[in-house]
Amino acid sequence: MNIVAVTSCPTGIAHSQMAAENLEQTAEELGHDIRVEIQGAMGAEDELSADEIADAGAVVIAADTAVSRDRFDGKPVVKGTVKDAVNDARSLLERAVEAAETGETGEIEAETSSEGDAGTDAGEQQVRRGGDRSKSLVARLKRLFS
Repeated sequence: MNIVAVTSCPTGIAHSQMAAENLEQTAEELGHDIRVEIQGAMGAEDELSADEIADAGAVVIAADTAVSRDRFDGKPVVKGTVKDAVNDARSLLERAVEAAETGETGEIEAETSSEGDAGTDAGEQQVRRGGDRSKSLVARLKRLFS
Protein backbone atom coordinates (compact mmCIF):
# COMPACT_ATOMS: atom_id res chain seq x y z
CA MET A 1 0.00 0.00 0.00
CA ASN A 2 1.13 3.55 -0.69
CA ILE A 3 1.24 5.64 2.47
CA VAL A 4 2.16 9.30 2.92
CA ALA A 5 3.25 10.75 6.24
CA VAL A 6 4.11 14.06 7.86
CA THR A 7 6.39 14.35 10.86
CA SER A 8 6.65 17.63 12.70
CA CYS A 9 8.15 18.91 15.92
CA PRO A 10 8.65 22.50 17.09
CA THR A 11 12.33 22.68 16.09
CA GLY A 12 12.42 20.02 13.39
CA ILE A 13 16.09 19.29 13.99
CA ALA A 14 16.28 15.73 15.27
CA HIS A 15 13.01 14.20 16.43
CA SER A 16 11.14 14.78 13.17
CA GLN A 17 13.95 13.13 11.22
CA MET A 18 14.12 10.19 13.66
CA ALA A 19 10.36 9.71 13.37
CA ALA A 20 10.53 9.88 9.56
CA GLU A 21 13.38 7.37 9.42
CA ASN A 22 11.55 4.96 11.71
CA LEU A 23 8.34 5.23 9.67
CA GLU A 24 10.30 4.55 6.46
CA GLN A 25 12.13 1.53 7.90
CA THR A 26 9.02 0.04 9.46
CA ALA A 27 6.92 0.57 6.32
CA GLU A 28 9.59 -1.24 4.30
CA GLU A 29 9.58 -4.14 6.81
CA LEU A 30 5.78 -4.35 6.48
CA GLY A 31 5.94 -4.26 2.67
CA HIS A 32 4.47 -0.79 2.15
CA ASP A 33 5.68 2.18 0.13
CA ILE A 34 5.89 5.43 2.08
CA ARG A 35 6.82 9.05 1.43
CA VAL A 36 7.47 11.26 4.44
CA GLU A 37 7.38 15.05 4.61
CA ILE A 38 9.35 16.54 7.50
CA GLN A 39 8.21 19.86 8.96
CA GLY A 40 10.08 22.04 11.43
CA ALA A 41 10.96 25.59 12.31
CA MET A 42 12.70 26.02 8.94
CA GLY A 43 9.67 24.90 6.91
CA ALA A 44 8.89 21.69 5.05
CA GLU A 45 11.47 19.24 3.71
CA ASP A 46 10.60 16.64 1.03
CA GLU A 47 7.15 18.17 0.52
CA LEU A 48 4.44 15.76 -0.61
CA SER A 49 3.03 16.39 -4.07
CA ALA A 50 -0.68 16.36 -4.85
CA ASP A 51 -0.14 13.21 -6.98
CA GLU A 52 1.59 11.38 -4.11
CA ILE A 53 -1.27 12.25 -1.79
CA ALA A 54 -3.87 11.19 -4.38
CA ASP A 55 -2.10 7.81 -4.88
CA ALA A 56 -1.87 7.13 -1.13
CA GLY A 57 -4.23 4.72 0.56
CA ALA A 58 -3.66 6.29 3.97
CA VAL A 59 -1.96 9.19 5.76
CA VAL A 60 0.06 9.14 8.98
CA ILE A 61 0.66 12.38 10.86
CA ALA A 62 3.22 12.14 13.66
CA ALA A 63 3.36 15.66 14.99
CA ASP A 64 3.80 17.72 18.12
CA THR A 65 2.78 20.86 16.24
CA ALA A 66 -0.22 21.84 14.13
CA VAL A 67 -0.21 20.25 10.66
CA SER A 68 -2.71 21.34 8.01
CA ARG A 69 -4.92 18.40 7.07
CA ASP A 70 -6.90 20.08 4.28
CA ARG A 71 -4.89 18.39 1.54
CA PHE A 72 -5.74 14.96 2.97
CA ASP A 73 -9.55 15.22 2.64
CA GLY A 74 -11.18 11.87 1.85
CA LYS A 75 -8.23 9.85 3.17
CA PRO A 76 -7.89 8.00 6.46
CA VAL A 77 -5.56 10.17 8.56
CA VAL A 78 -3.97 8.46 11.56
CA LYS A 79 -2.76 11.06 14.06
CA GLY A 80 -0.02 10.38 16.60
CA THR A 81 2.88 12.16 18.20
CA VAL A 82 6.51 12.24 17.12
CA LYS A 83 7.21 10.01 20.12
CA ASP A 84 4.69 7.47 18.76
CA ALA A 85 6.55 7.35 15.43
CA VAL A 86 9.95 7.02 17.12
CA ASN A 87 8.89 4.34 19.61
CA ASP A 88 6.06 2.48 17.87
CA ALA A 89 5.81 3.26 14.16
CA ARG A 90 4.41 -0.22 13.55
CA SER A 91 1.18 0.62 15.42
CA LEU A 92 0.73 3.86 13.49
CA LEU A 93 1.23 2.13 10.15
CA GLU A 94 -0.93 -0.89 11.02
CA ARG A 95 -3.73 1.43 12.13
CA ALA A 96 -3.44 3.40 8.87
CA VAL A 97 -3.61 0.23 6.77
CA GLU A 98 -6.57 -1.05 8.79
CA ALA A 99 -8.42 2.25 8.29
CA ALA A 100 -7.75 2.19 4.55
CA GLU A 101 -8.92 -1.42 4.24
CA THR A 102 -12.17 -0.74 6.11
CA GLY A 103 -12.85 2.45 4.15
CA GLU A 104 -12.60 4.70 7.21
CA THR A 105 -11.89 8.34 6.39
CA GLY A 106 -11.14 11.42 8.40
CA GLU A 107 -8.91 11.83 11.41
CA ILE A 108 -8.23 8.78 13.59
CA GLU A 109 -6.35 9.02 16.86
CA ALA A 110 -3.59 6.43 17.09
CA GLU A 111 -3.63 3.97 19.94
CA THR A 112 0.05 3.26 20.38
CA SER A 113 1.94 1.70 23.23
CA SER A 114 3.65 4.98 24.11
CA GLU A 115 0.41 6.35 25.54
CA GLY A 116 -0.07 6.41 29.31
CA ASP A 117 -1.13 3.45 31.42
CA ALA A 118 -4.42 4.97 32.54
CA GLY A 119 -6.88 2.39 33.75
CA THR A 120 -4.43 -0.31 34.81
CA ASP A 121 -5.18 -2.04 38.09
CA ALA A 122 -2.56 -2.05 40.82
CA GLY A 123 -2.51 -5.86 40.71
CA GLU A 124 -1.69 -6.05 37.00
CA GLN A 125 1.88 -6.81 36.03
CA GLN A 126 3.70 -3.91 34.37
CA VAL A 127 4.69 -4.63 30.78
CA ARG A 128 7.60 -2.80 29.16
CA ARG A 129 6.16 -0.36 26.67
CA GLY A 130 7.80 1.32 23.73
CA GLY A 131 9.18 0.29 20.43
CA ASP A 132 12.02 -1.78 19.14
CA ARG A 133 15.12 -0.95 21.20
CA SER A 134 17.35 -1.67 18.20
CA LYS A 135 15.89 1.50 16.66
CA SER A 136 16.51 3.72 19.67
CA LEU A 137 18.80 6.72 19.56
CA VAL A 138 21.35 4.97 21.78
CA ALA A 139 21.41 1.89 19.51
CA ARG A 140 21.81 4.09 16.45
CA LEU A 141 24.68 6.00 18.02
CA LYS A 142 26.39 2.75 19.03
CA ARG A 143 26.15 1.49 15.42
CA LEU A 144 27.42 4.83 14.11
CA PHE A 145 30.50 4.86 16.33
CA SER A 146 31.32 1.16 16.15
